[in-house]
Amino acid sequence: MEGIEQRREELEEYAVVLDYLPIGRSSSARSEPLVQLLGETKFTLLEAVPKSGEIKIGEEVYIGKGDREKVSLIKSRLGYADLSEAARKELRDAIYSVVKKHEAQFVGLFNTASSLNIRMHSLELLPNVGKKHLAAILDAREEKPFESFADITKRVPLLQDPAKLIVDRVVVELKGESRFYILTKPPAVSHEREYDRGQRY
Repeated sequence: MEGIEQRREELEEYAVVLDYLPIGRSSSARSEPLVQLLGETKFTLLEAVPKSGEIKIGEEVYIGKGDREKVSLIKSRLGYADLSEAARKELRDAIYSVVKKHEAQFVGLFNTASSLNIRMHSLELLPNVGKKHLAAILDAREEKPFESFADITKRVPLLQDPAKLIVDRVVVELKGESRFYILTKPPAVSHEREYDRGQRY
């Protein structure tokens, strides 16, 4: 899983806007605009202060080092429970857009994923992928590496939409519902504030 491991080691540079809160959180003592974001590299959930109100849900924004056009400050890494209701509703579509944008890297997961232990293969962590699906995937990739999601679907007809399987797995990991994290970092502690001071997030 070289491609996926590389994604996990990189810091976020771009993110998808999940929600825009013009006066911030109702529970916060300070009123300020906030945006909730999904990082494109590691699916990191983040909360940030936008530079202006001209920011749209579903929009891709730059959050890396240096000048940022639409985000002034990354305030914290979030857990799934910290997301607004609107952000949760937007989450699956945002993940899907990231997965499709980086299709080649996620197809690489199907080509290179290995066993977690003697009893389980990492591909079995994908929802609804059982032993029969796993055997079919391994047989097909041994003949020739997969080239796209469409190629996977064509050559492993019993498998559901591969992109959707990735999305479903990312959601499970973001919710903290697994012992294993193959696509994301383990969930953050609620309101973990460590981003714009140079620490890892």
